[in-house]
Amino acid sequence: MLKGLLAISGQSGLFKMVAESKNSIIVESLDTKKRIPVYSTSKVSALEDIAIYTESGDIPLKDVFKSIAEEEDGGEALSPKSSGNELKNYFEKILPDFDKDRVYVSDIKKVLLWYNILKEKELLDFSEEEENGSKEEETKSDSE
Repeated sequence: MLKGLLAISGQSGLFKMVAESKNSIIVESLDTKKRIPVYSTSKVSALEDIAIYTESGDIPLKDVFKSIAEEEDGGEALSPKSSGNELKNYFEKILPDFDKDRVYVSDIKKVLLWYNILKEKELLDFSEEEENGSKEEETKSDSE
């Protein structure tokens, strides 16, 4: 679901990688569909590599998105423009044991913004995880 999706420091929104060149990658904005080169000097983060700090370890971003989807019955998340206290309270419902010392309001805003962008573009798909989970269970029961 998050494969190939990127967040680029200094750029708003999310991007999809479309090509690689010798000293840059070409990305396409999910919002404007405009393609731009991104050079090695830019800070690029793949969404599939991002995790949120919790008291018991790190939780992958896709699991946080799944929790938001369950909380909202597949609808949009709280607006990232809400007050800091509202954002923290909302995030506590989504991820009760998130590390309040290391997860900042700005991080929560990004997560909610990204979730809402992916929801709007219909790029949130949790079915592949459920299929993988049931296949693993079948494999376990077959081997017993």
